[in-house]
Amino acid sequence: MDNESCKKKCGQCHRRKDRSPEEYKSLMNRLSRIEGQIRGIKRMVEENDYCIDILTQSAAVTAAMNSFNKELLAQHIRTCVADDIRKGNDETIEELVRMIQKLMK
Repeated sequence: MDNESCKKKCGQCHRRKDRSPEEYKSLMNRLSRIEGQIRGIKRMVEENDYCIDILTQSAAVTAAMNSFNKELLAQHIRTCVADDIRKGNDETIEELVRMIQKLMK
């Protein structure tokens, strides 16, 4: 389904963004570390580790996800948002506000 057909059917579209090799590598490295942390937590639960130890690792994952989100959001503002504002697409600002509100819950 092309983007226009998707918009008519569900009201949304699957948008894409070209990332620099550096941005891509940085994001993927962060996600790989987080994935490893999640596997570690799963293993801790399977091995009946102490609750506080698991919670400590869970807090570390939350911090890592927050760091990932900050990096991705900063790049989004520098590229996608700035480009859309230059093109006169002000609805991007509302989209950004909604996303910041979600991230701050």
